[in-house]
Amino acid sequence: MMGGTQPKPRILIVEDEPMIALDLEDMLADADFDIAGTASTVETALRLIESRSFDAAILDANLCGVSAAPVAAALQARGLPYVVLSGYSTEQHPQALRRAVLLMKPADPTLIIQTLRNLLPVQ
Repeated sequence: MMGGTQPKPRILIVEDEPMIALDLEDMLADADFDIAGTASTVETALRLIESRSFDAAILDANLCGVSAAPVAAALQARGLPYVVLSGYSTEQHPQALRRAVLLMKPADPTLIIQTLRNLLPVQ
């Protein structure tokens, strides 16, 4: 790369509410992140984890009434950091989701961005 420019961190968004997903995309783009993809189901998220390169993920704990625990397990298996964004408390989550930082919905955009930056390796 020329000029020593670092690539933008790439974030996978796993969120089943379209308006929240769009808000996250806009917020991340404004904070100088790239969007690696957006998934609204466990199946789509698992496909994206297999097929895309990214640095971290934002994961809704519940996708269309289905636990996102398999997605968390796939991220953990690849050593990829993620933030759980949820309306449920930690105690209500399966064990696989309790290993991540939990941000309660509605989360402050500044807090989401700072949490992601803290998870990423220093460039």
